[in-house]
Amino acid sequence: MKTTESRGKLLDEVRQGEPLIIESSSTGKKLYLESYGCQMNFSDSEIVASILTKDGYETTTNVEEADLVLLNTCSIRDKAEQTVRKRLKKLNSIKKKSPEMKIGVLGCMAERVREKFFEEEKLVDLVVGPDAYRDLPNLLGELEDGRNAVNVLLSKEETYDNIEPVRLGGNGVSAFVSITRGCDNMCTFCVVPFTRGRERSRDPQTIVDEIIDLSKNGYKEITLLGQNVDSYLWYGGGLKKDFNKSSSMAQATALRFADLLKMVAKAAPEMRVRFSTSNPQDMADEVLYAIAEHDNICNYIHLPVQSGSSRILKAMNRGHDREEYIELIKRVKKIIPNCGISHDMITGFPGETEEDHAETLSLMELVKYDFGYMFFYSERPNTFAARKLEDDVPLEIKKRRLSEIIEYQQRHSKENLSKYVGKTFQVLVEGKSKKSEDDLYGRTSQNNVVVFPKKNFRPGDFVDVKIERATSATLIGISK
Repeated sequence: MKTTESRGKLLDEVRQGEPLIIESSSTGKKLYLESYGCQMNFSDSEIVASILTKDGYETTTNVEEADLVLLNTCSIRDKAEQTVRKRLKKLNSIKKKSPEMKIGVLGCMAERVREKFFEEEKLVDLVVGPDAYRDLPNLLGELEDGRNAVNVLLSKEETYDNIEPVRLGGNGVSAFVSITRGCDNMCTFCVVPFTRGRERSRDPQTIVDEIIDLSKNGYKEITLLGQNVDSYLWYGGGLKKDFNKSSSMAQATALRFADLLKMVAKAAPEMRVRFSTSNPQDMADEVLYAIAEHDNICNYIHLPVQSGSSRILKAMNRGHDREEYIELIKRVKKIIPNCGISHDMITGFPGETEEDHAETLSLMELVKYDFGYMFFYSERPNTFAARKLEDDVPLEIKKRRLSEIIEYQQRHSKENLSKYVGKTFQVLVEGKSKKSEDDLYGRTSQNNVVVFPKKNFRPGDFVDVKIERATSATLIGISK
């Protein structure tokens, strides 16, 4: 299941052995930043940290000493929003002891709830949507003048491509690199097009430049991020050495996701490359061949399906049916043998019957996913499903179906991992094991977690590990 995390610590970044100095005029003010939800939110928080660091703020892990507290929020499910509201109430109790503290909400929930935070709940001083982070210094100026500050305007152009993210609370090994923003798919259950706006792609030159810089700073793995990376499209030039820029759209070169993947793989051959998220109807075979051709592009694809029933997929406006999805899975397994595959699954969508649920279980039995993110349907305001479809599946049935989906997934995960016993995999070390100071953990190309004795290895090392046993979630082995 997806987890909610918070990151508040600004790690020192190293460029050829020296601290990376970000130009700023320190004001002595402290910033505490928490992120909730998807990887894109964590990536956005790194952009926010960069903007505010240059505006004179220093990050802190102690919320009680913060002058500015920002929550980067998620609206994908009601539970996520309730988590944020509970956290805001807790923060306001802290604020009573430090009345000068300012509290702000960023991201998708800020875009959806907007001024209601001020008018009804009075929980925040600042509300900023995902396309308005550049305006944060101006909005903070409004706060100093004693006014509530809000900017939730969506943009058709904003990609933050000229902002160098400050890497927050990470492991110094893996980093996120945003390549698209927004979404045009309009799935009937999804609030993202309303909270993040229309889809737009980032200049490929800035993407490659950022990745090369990460490599110089010692990072060993990057994940290309977007609501739908497979629809990445850029006109008018790619890498400076490979493309001639053209002012004419008719003459411009169309750069697609497969092209970008190859560019990134060649630009940083010592780094692992991952990507998320893919939409089945947009994944071209060229992407699969790019993965197969480049050893540093990981053999792993997160391929959300949401339901195994074509009838429900149509009601969800997913753009593909069961048969098309199965054919794509077959091509993935043929072109990329031993590819790790994960999924998103929603159960209890309006109108879902026991027959539809059975088709979901049968699809899982057919694909045998390595792992997945599984939820029961949560009605989101303003979506087509909320406006036009009756949420008619009782909660107890949703929970029962979800438990069956989770049971299937746990069984398939253990079956898949058990097949790796006796085999050797290259593991990128990410850090110490949570269960033992004597062990390290890392991931295989297929995104499987491996735990093994640390010896003299350190985060960032590539280690060949022979697998000795497997649980339903982890491989345990010994280095060779």
